[in-house]
This record gives sequence, C-alpha cells and structure tokens, in this order.
Amino acid sequence: MRLVRSTAFLAALALSACADTVPPPVPPMHAASGTIDDDLAFLRAHGPVEVLTSPGGGVVAVSARWQGRVMTSAVEAHGASLGFIHRAFLEAGKTGTPFDNYGGEDRFWLGPEGGQFGLYFPPGAPFTIGTWQTPHAMQEGEWDVKSRDAGHVTFTRTMHVVSWSGTAFDVAVERTVRVLQESDVRARFGESPPPGKWVAFESDNAITNAGPRPWTRETGLLSIWILGMYAPAADARVVVPFDPAGGGPVVNDAYFGKIAPERLQVHEREGWLGLVGDGQQRGKLGVSPARARAALGSFTPSARLLTLVHYDRPAQAVGGYVNSAWAQQGEPYGGDVVNAYNDGPTEPGKPSLGGFYEIETSSPAAALAPGESMRHVHTTLHVVGDVASLEPLAKRVLGVSLSDVTR
Repeated sequence: MRLVRSTAFLAALALSACADTVPPPVPPMHAASGTIDDDLAFLRAHGPVEVLTSPGGGVVAVSARWQGRVMTSAVEAHGASLGFIHRAFLEAGKTGTPFDNYGGEDRFWLGPEGGQFGLYFPPGAPFTIGTWQTPHAMQEGEWDVKSRDAGHVTFTRTMHVVSWSGTAFDVAVERTVRVLQESDVRARFGESPPPGKWVAFESDNAITNAGPRPWTRETGLLSIWILGMYAPAADARVVVPFDPAGGGPVVNDAYFGKIAPERLQVHEREGWLGLVGDGQQRGKLGVSPARARAALGSFTPSARLLTLVHYDRPAQAVGGYVNSAWAQQGEPYGGDVVNAYNDGPTEPGKPSLGGFYEIETSSPAAALAPGESMRHVHTTLHVVGDVASLEPLAKRVLGVSLSDVTR
C-alpha cells in the first residue's frame, strides 16, 4: 500500500487532539505496491535516506531522520517496495502526536507498553486510547550516525523515558542495520533462499543503562521491542509457529479484545497461528516464551511474497518478558516474546492508525546495572517467487505448507 487517504490522517489528528467528534473511519486503500524508486523519491522529498545494497541486488532504505528505521526494501533494483510507508503522515509534517506513524518495516521501541511499569501512558493515567502516548524520545528527532558503508549503518541515541509508576530511565541505544548475504540467511533460518529474487537485512540493537541506578524488577524493567510494518492485503496472512507441547495458553489475543475466529485460525495440533493482515480490523496476538519459536512470518499470494522474521532468543530469559497489556498487571514479567498486530479502527466510529499489519519481537526484560548492556537482533527476509519455489523455505522455517496458509 503506497497511499492513505488524507481524510484518514486528518481523523487521526483529531483523535490525537482528543477532539469530541471524530470523522468515521476511512478504510485503507489496498493498491498494488509502488516501486522502490517511487518510495525513495517520496522519502527524499521529506528527509535524507541511506540506501544499502545487497550482493544479490536487493535494496534497503534506512533513515536517521526517522529514528534509524528501515523504511522499506525491495528484492531488486527498481522492484516493488515491500514496507509500509505512511505517506499522509509524512506529508503533513506533524510530530509529537500519540503515535508519529511514519511507517517502516523495522523500527526501535522500548517495552513495556502498558501496565504499572509501562512507558506509553503518563504516570497514573487510565490505560485508554485517549491517554496513550508513545514516548517522545522514541519517535522524535534525528539519530546520530556512528558509522556507515554500502552494507550497513550504525545509529546512536540516548533517551530519557518515565514509566507509569514514575520511574525514570536513561537509555543509550546503538543500532546497526546491515544487509545480509546468502550465508547469513542460512545461518539465521537454517535454509538458503531459493534462487531468484530476495533481500535480507537485520537490525542489531543494544541498550545500555546510562543512568546512576540499577534497573530492578521492583521498580520496572525495560525490553528491546522491534516492530516491522507491512502493507496490508486481503489475502495477507501472518503465520506464527508455536510449540504444541509448550505450557500455558496457546495464544494471547486479548490485547484489544478477542480476535474473531474468522480472522485468527489456531491450528493447535499442527502448531501454528494464522492472522488476517488486511489492515481492516484491529487485533493483536502474542505468544509466550513457553510456546514461541525463533521465527515467524507472513505470506501474500497476490504479491507472491513470503516474509520471514528471525530473532535471537536466549535459552533462558532469567528476568522473564515484560507485559505490555493495557491494564494493571499481576504478572508484569509474564509477557509475550513475539506479537502480530493487524490495524483497524481504534474504537467504534474512530479511525485506524494508518492501515497496516505488524510482526514484532522482543528481548527479555533487561535487569541492567549502570553501564551494563543488552542486545537483540531482528532479521527480515523477503522472497518473491511462485509457491513451488517458496514452499521448502516456508516448511523449514515456519513448519507449515503455504497451501495450508492460503486455505
């Protein structure tokens, strides 16, 4: 999706201003993807963009202006652009909204979102969409570039954030985005991409406790949270593998109300979830560390596009995973390690956040002494081809046949 109606953006501005009346939601436009050339020209009209090139001809666009995000990518020069770019928001030039949604298929955030240790609500505020505020330090201002070459860029940023409980954190971030070769893909996913059109990149994210006190469970811990935004399609399906033998619930789909069964397929015996990624109805799911696998992805048959995401996960997460639910929590470190989100109206009669779907991964909770660091690596692989060529990779990484996904 390359375009979002300007009326949808104006509605979003009205929401962010807490207006009493909000126009009815405008559904996202589901047009065929534009080219990487179109998107690069658009982005460069609004800010500087670094273009990384892979040995196979793939293209990855990153920008310090938009907090070191991977804005979009393509499997080949002049090919289709694969990330979600919120053009209307960029054209409006407004910052400091509840969610400065520039788009981007790999962005850096910190968790948790909600709860007593959450970072996205002012101290003591109710956990509602009307008080939700992405920390300004995460979404405003240009990041510094520490180093760069044709295949990587390293960004740095120091930020100050405050939790719902009033605990302050000073966080030094170093984030390297690099393109990957075939050997890297094989090392991450256990399988090489099929011959043809593909692009792979990763973000290597480190946070350091830059303050004078230790981060403790009693006063709240942070996590590295990486989110990839993609253009929706009526036939897009997010695929989340899980361990059928793991303990606890198979899926947490209660973040924004339970997801309707026609939009979330739970294949408990086979060990995978299928979520509709059409950008039409808001819903979020999570899988706990007792169930989650180290990879997940999506498949859009109309685009012949298989997207795979891998993340590095320690064998034992001693501190658990932060809980981002929008509520006071009995288990603030009983959160999920992977999430998938489909956008839609935030409330009845109100607009969406732009119309997209997301694949998200998180680090464990970071109990860091002053000067101590934690890393989290999030890898993305896009492959374009016919189903027969994509099938072996999908089965190896996701454990499911693409024919089952499309069914």
